[in-house]
Amino acid sequence: MAALKRLFGNFRKTKSSAKSESEATASIQWVVAGLGNPGEQYARTRHNAGFMTIDRIAKANGVELNRRRFKGLTAEVTLAGQPAILVKPQTFYNLSGECLADLLGYFKVPAEQLIVVHDELDIEAGRLRLKKGGTDAGNRGVRSVAEVLGTPDFIRVRIGIGRPPANDPSKDYLLRPLTAAEREQFSPNLDRAANAVAEIIANGLERAMNLHNQRV
Repeated sequence: MAALKRLFGNFRKTKSSAKSESEATASIQWVVAGLGNPGEQYARTRHNAGFMTIDRIAKANGVELNRRRFKGLTAEVTLAGQPAILVKPQTFYNLSGECLADLLGYFKVPAEQLIVVHDELDIEAGRLRLKKGGTDAGNRGVRSVAEVLGTPDFIRVRIGIGRPPANDPSKDYLLRPLTAAEREQFSPNLDRAANAVAEIIANGLERAMNLHNQRV
């Protein structure tokens, strides 16, 4: 977390009190969304990797996602000198698009400047993959976002969680709380995901992909 704070050291919370509501609305450049399920019972599960990453970014920037709007919890921040909104949809994972479509519409942010952070079964645990557009690979949260926005052309930060053992149903694997040992193993990849978000906003997706898509 200390490394994250250094990375975000030149970021600061958006001072919305110094702007009118319309000015603040017009200024937002990025929406950074983590996918997950609301509720304490889901807080430490693999399927909430997106929520966990957003929490890391928020903590590194000294903000809390305590404003509820558009069916989500939000916080406004400045990332790499650009005004952004962090959001954790509260619609449950498979309906995440309902929250994000309303949020992007209100702030007039194009889909190309939406970053969605989510878990990915088809990526080995400990790995990270970034991409823009493409299929949803069976991820229903990503599918919801693409369907409601009418385009798949948003940026994804995909956190590898790997496939469960053959005798472990996928749903149980996704929604079962991680053990302490599993959380310790999982944590570095969440930090890398937060770093990747910062890199995308600061220097573009291509550079971020070059830095993070090969990392283990």
